[in-house]
Amino acid sequence: MDISLRIEELLNRDAPDFEISKLLKASLKSYRDNLEETFIQTQGKAFLVHHTRRLDTFLSLIYKVVLRKMFKEFQPMRNAVPIALVALGSYGREQLCVHSDIDLMIVYQNIPGYNIKEIIEKILYIAWDAGLQLGHRVHEVSELPAVAKEDITIKTALLESRFIIGSNFVWMATQNQLGRIRRDDPKGYVRAKIEESIQRHKRYPVTMEPNIKECVGGMRDANLVFWIATARHHVHRLKELAGTLLDEGDYAEYRQALEFLFRVRGALHLSAGKKEDTLRFDLVPKVAELMGIEPGNPQKAQRKLVSRTLQALETVRAKTAYWSGLLAKPCLYEPARLKDLKNGHIEEGIYLCQNRLYARREQKSKTLLYYLKLLIKEAEKGAFEIDASFAHLLDRTAVPKPKGRQFLAAVRQIFFLPHAGAVIEALDKGRKLGQVITPLKKVTHLPQFDGYHHYPVEEHSIKTLRHLDTLSHNLLTPLFEKLDKESRAMLKLVALLHDAGKGRRRDHHEVGAHLFRAYATKLGFSEELVKEGALLIAHHTRMTHTIHNEDIYDEGTVSRFVAPLSSQKLLDMLFILTYCDVNAVGPGVYNAFTDRMLTTLYRAASDMLQNRAVIDETAKRLRRERALKKLESFKALPRSLQRKITAIESNLFFIKHPTKEILHISQTARQVLDYEAQISAGETLKIEIWRKVPVNLGYLLGKLSHLELVTMEIFKLFDGVKYFVLEFNDSVGADEIPHVEAIIRDSFDMSKSIRLTKPQIRPKEITIDCDHSKTYATMQIKTANQRGLMAYVAHYFDKLGIDIATAVITTRKHRVNDLFLIEKNGNFCVNRKKIVEELTA
Repeated sequence: MDISLRIEELLNRDAPDFEISKLLKASLKSYRDNLEETFIQTQGKAFLVHHTRRLDTFLSLIYKVVLRKMFKEFQPMRNAVPIALVALGSYGREQLCVHSDIDLMIVYQNIPGYNIKEIIEKILYIAWDAGLQLGHRVHEVSELPAVAKEDITIKTALLESRFIIGSNFVWMATQNQLGRIRRDDPKGYVRAKIEESIQRHKRYPVTMEPNIKECVGGMRDANLVFWIATARHHVHRLKELAGTLLDEGDYAEYRQALEFLFRVRGALHLSAGKKEDTLRFDLVPKVAELMGIEPGNPQKAQRKLVSRTLQALETVRAKTAYWSGLLAKPCLYEPARLKDLKNGHIEEGIYLCQNRLYARREQKSKTLLYYLKLLIKEAEKGAFEIDASFAHLLDRTAVPKPKGRQFLAAVRQIFFLPHAGAVIEALDKGRKLGQVITPLKKVTHLPQFDGYHHYPVEEHSIKTLRHLDTLSHNLLTPLFEKLDKESRAMLKLVALLHDAGKGRRRDHHEVGAHLFRAYATKLGFSEELVKEGALLIAHHTRMTHTIHNEDIYDEGTVSRFVAPLSSQKLLDMLFILTYCDVNAVGPGVYNAFTDRMLTTLYRAASDMLQNRAVIDETAKRLRRERALKKLESFKALPRSLQRKITAIESNLFFIKHPTKEILHISQTARQVLDYEAQISAGETLKIEIWRKVPVNLGYLLGKLSHLELVTMEIFKLFDGVKYFVLEFNDSVGADEIPHVEAIIRDSFDMSKSIRLTKPQIRPKEITIDCDHSKTYATMQIKTANQRGLMAYVAHYFDKLGIDIATAVITTRKHRVNDLFLIEKNGNFCVNRKKIVEELTA
């Protein structure tokens, strides 16, 4: 049954107020429970209008109920009761969202024959009991102008008034007062609202989680234009100015963007179940689903939703910024600034005033190359910003197709400017950046869901360049100034394009490097600089990844970090790029701790660059790692195992073993409980041992000393597993293999001992280097080949508790060259003299 009929029944039997409130509350709940379905069918402004009018229905019912209950069968005509219900704010604009406050004003004329106060109180009590969240005001019609003067927010709300129900006579009187309010100091009102918007933009910049109501380009900016239009031009809808003051094409584009924001806001409120205007990451999936974006592809839907939201915000920003100045022009006029504008005249219709570029309204646009050269000319003098009028001029200017040599030469010149960021930001505000700097086209409005970046890709890229323009760092500023002019320009281009590869399936470092090579070559940078720039982009996150995920005090970490960098110059530029990149992520991300860690890594890497042998070795290892990562069999491994394999410390392990062997060794290590041994007895004997438990290496080598050991390698793998490879110059028969297996088994009994023959070594044949690195020392033995030599050394090291990280044995012409890489665990270097004496006595 229709709710009106059910209320009529209750009124006929003089039901108490709470029963009527209860019925209204149930009906309101039923309506709200079905709002998602209503949203899916309508969406956008249509949904907001539908919701607004439904609430009008509820309030109208309450108003009628109160009149019936107060006057009963003596109820006068509606116009005769001096009360009117008026919607304010978004409710007045018919843009009320699901969980927004219902701003209601009850206006009245104080006629002694009516008990006005009791009528109004009953309306409010029933509304509250029904569950309506009212933000209400009650005023006598005559006091409205005085109320409007109290607060600019109240004046704004009154300007958006809309009649709901009540006396038409009271509403006509209210409209007369609203006319007085509009005409009262429009200049002061408009200037105050514009200043309010400037402060709001500072509090709510566009971020990865934009507040679509308050941020730059949000609904408040759309409201601002309407407020200026209604105060200055006395219109009730902005559309009334389309085709006269506002370009119809611009208005259509603006309405399309605003319609999308209406849809997002409606879905946001429904998804959050409360008033929520920030497009939070956790709400994005549900919002995309409600809006029907890319059904069946959640990941693509979420990216598309945020990207289109950012695009809509940008469109609303561009249009409203220009229109605000256009519609408010008389209110903003200051005779004192006229002289400054005249003095700042730089081209026909173009002015520079207080480091801000202005353009005459409705000026006919010239070529984009013309404006590009003008921007470059101004950037040579100093930093500047552009006014919305100049941005609008750029927006209306066509982009040449194809771009000729002159155009590309002008683009190249941007990066040689001390304030390159000013030109790039101007192109961005004029919505031309992706068309001028083509590698940025695909990342325009591209969201970043990593939980780290605060801004979309192109905004982050511009901020990175801006930080390079204004570089102020005790260590980095001199390094940047030391670079030649071409290298500085190249680094600025790198700063702008370092994330241009994002949004693709392939790794953005690789894609970005590829895009940079093509574009920098097109701009005429030398082959060497193009190669350096591509390398910087390919490794632009290397420093931050290293300081956050690895031990930067470990020499192996430093050598791996610096291996791809072939010069001090590249290291310097990478540090500068990293500094600007991290600073551009968001406020406070680059802090004292980050600076200290990056500087520590930079200084260690600078020292490491002096040791080319270590760097070359690490570079070989990294090439093998890259080849390994391309194998399908490697990709099929669990991510945790992949990380463990690539984290194996020894460079030699990667250099000596082909990729398939690395996989085999690692997969075997993964299965080890205590130890695993594999014996190969072909032309020569080869023993491989993976062990987690200690092994009596001296015993093992001693028992096998009748065989000539030619190679022994020891590698630390992961999860406490060590990998041993023993290769002999002799072979064994099939009947001897069980004996070798028994020796291996017994070698894990630490109580076993063996009498060993002491080798003959002279002191000069032993070299010990305790300064090899911070982590490792080396010992080298060059002496005559003797059976049992390695067994004796290993046995003696076991006694002292010395841990061999890697051992490499080379035998040539009856001579051995044994190299041991030994962990600095406190037992080796302090006993170096004792070790030499023991081995040579």
